[in-house]
Amino acid sequence: MTSFKSFQLELDTRHDKYERLVKLSRDITIESKRTIFLLHRFTSAPNGEEIINESEVKLDAVRRKIKQVAQELIGEDMYQFHRAISPGLQEYVEAVSFQYFIKTRSLISVEEINKQLIFTAENREETTNMTSNSHDKQPHTWSLKVTPVDYLLGVADLTGELMRLCISSVGNGDIDTPFELSQFLRQIYDGFTFIGNTGPYEVSKKLYTLKQSLAKVENACYTLKVRGSEIPKHMLADVFSTKTEMIDQEEGLS
Repeated sequence: MTSFKSFQLELDTRHDKYERLVKLSRDITIESKRTIFLLHRFTSAPNGEEIINESEVKLDAVRRKIKQVAQELIGEDMYQFHRAISPGLQEYVEAVSFQYFIKTRSLISVEEINKQLIFTAENREETTNMTSNSHDKQPHTWSLKVTPVDYLLGVADLTGELMRLCISSVGNGDIDTPFELSQFLRQIYDGFTFIGNTGPYEVSKKLYTLKQSLAKVENACYTLKVRGSEIPKHMLADVFSTKTEMIDQEEGLS
């Protein structure tokens, strides 16, 4: 009976930790989505630098939540709790890569993301908690690594945000951004096709959505190139929205 009592205690402790990680993952997802919504205002804001600075503050808040996840996983096998934290990490990758694209017009690497997720104990209380949560002496720095699968899934979701950025850019009279986005999305799509069905199931499932986003951006570029001079700039966004709905209906019927 003593053995079963110890097993029960161990399982309850693990389940409680899993639930705490699920709640943290939800908080990370919510704050990351808010950051993405903020970044979509970049094309219409009079001062884009303020939007970038505000998004950096929000991402710092998200990293503080990820820091709590890293603290929970000290001395644990991360992959035993991966399902609990994966949705939040994917949304964080989407947010941070969206901000990075707006600033640099390029894709952030998984190594660069992981560099931002190395944390240090800010006060003596955190250092004490780190030491008490583990049998061995822990260093004053610890990290949480985004897995390659979470990175790929986050980048795949990024393409949907870039498609929306394309439509909003045209609505604000920016004709160059759609062509730039089309080339960028094509490069991402080519990279995912190399993975194909050999990668995880979730990655191959995202490939269809990625292809949809690429088709909508390419359709916008086609309309700009062929009919751009015929349609007033303030009506271009409405035309693209109508064409996007038609593409969705055609794909639903096929």
